[in-house]
Amino acid sequence: MAVHTAFFSQDASLNLKLQHGFRNAQLSVWVDRDLSYSAHLSGAARKRLGFIPDSVQGTLTQVIPLSSGKHVVRVRVEPDDGSSLEDSTSAEFADHSQRDLSVSVRRNGMSFNWQPTGQTQAAVASGNGWLSRYAGSLFMTIAGSIISALAGYAIRELPGQLQKTQTTEPKP
Repeated sequence: MAVHTAFFSQDASLNLKLQHGFRNAQLSVWVDRDLSYSAHLSGAARKRLGFIPDSVQGTLTQVIPLSSGKHVVRVRVEPDDGSSLEDSTSAEFADHSQRDLSVSVRRNGMSFNWQPTGQTQAAVASGNGWLSRYAGSLFMTIAGSIISALAGYAIRELPGQLQKTQTTEPKP
């Protein structure tokens, strides 16, 4: 029974994608008050124009297994300077599904962004076929062609029409 619970109760997963602006920090992730993941974060200096130091940036991606159902996810980042940033969010996890959580952490705060579920993305992608996915591009291409043809016609014919109007007007 314990083996079954240990291996089969975690039928969903949280795909954590974290971006941070710290050279060194400690990450802790709790799922429903249980510490589920802990790691050391490190970032590298990002340079503007290839040589001017701009900021520090680091990323981490981690899959955390969990059971299906509603869960509260709490994230804490503790930079080396002794400060601490912490926030939480909640989400529903379906059986055998994965939810993507994008977390952005900077010195001034933390933000969460739940990405659409894999099932939703697949349904949208296969949705109504190629026409529904590319209808906007198709419409813009057709509209651009029509506008281009009208502009070309106007440029070609407008001088002739103006010349006819000037020659047909009676002179006093």
